[in-house]
Amino acid sequence: MTDREALLAQLAPLHLPAAPSLWPPAPGWWLLAAMLLGLTAAALYRYRLRTPSAPPAPPTIDLEPYRQSALEALQQLPRPYDGAPAGPWLQALNALLKRLCRARYPDSASHTLSGRAWLAFLDNRCPAAGLTRWMILVEGGYRADCRLDDKAIEGLQQAVATWIQKHA
Repeated sequence: MTDREALLAQLAPLHLPAAPSLWPPAPGWWLLAAMLLGLTAAALYRYRLRTPSAPPAPPTIDLEPYRQSALEALQQLPRPYDGAPAGPWLQALNALLKRLCRARYPDSASHTLSGRAWLAFLDNRCPAAGLTRWMILVEGGYRADCRLDDKAIEGLQQAVATWIQKHA
């Protein structure tokens, strides 16, 4: 054997490096995981604050039978959308309100009132409805061509519904 071969024989066998272990992670990875968890929690908290919760259910109102039937009749009246003539609808609203007043206030002779006196009578019974703003309610049925926009129709419908629900 030559010197070279003798030296090679004395060498220890080669050891390949071991594959890196995935567990336990290095300390920096623990810090990164804790930061990601904290950021996720903060994002969820902010999302929860910004997202509105479901609107509360409207309170159920136990109404007398005559009020309930009046509200149902009000809902069944065909509304004059898309530029349809509003006169018949306004007359039907007035007739419904007069029937209610005749039943609720029999001694007041409210069914004989008209114009501003009629609106003042309605408003005195339920100021929350604000029917005095709706002069069209008493005038519109007598106009040759009365038309309302959709916003006015919804506003008047809501005012009449409020009056039915809350009048004394």
